[in-house]
Amino acid sequence: MTKRPTKREIRQQMDSEVEQYLNKGGAVNEYERGVSGLINGKIDERSTGFQQGKQERTPLTDALKAVDERKKSALKSNNNKPSRPKKKIIYDDFGEPVREVWIDS
Repeated sequence: MTKRPTKREIRQQMDSEVEQYLNKGGAVNEYERGVSGLINGKIDERSTGFQQGKQERTPLTDALKAVDERKKSALKSNNNKPSRPKKKIIYDDFGEPVREVWIDS
C-alpha cells in the first residue's frame, strides 16, 4: 500500500513547482479581491439569475388529496387484519421462565 502525501509534503511540492515556474521566466499577476468576477470593471448583470422573472408554480392540491386518500385507505385496511396471537412467558417467583402461553389480542 502506498503512503499518501501529507499536507506539508503537498505544500512543499507546490512551492517548488511555483519556484520552477518563476525561474523559467513565468510571471504571476496579482488582482484585487473581487476584480476577477468583473467584466470591464462592472458586474455581469446576465449572471445574476434574476432576468427570467417570476415563474408560475404548479398547483399540487389534487396530488396531495390523492396521497391523503391513499393513506386513509391504507390505515383502514390495516385495521381490518385479524390480530395475531402473542407469546407471553410466565415466570416463577424467582424470575425463572416456567412456560409459554399464547394470548389472543
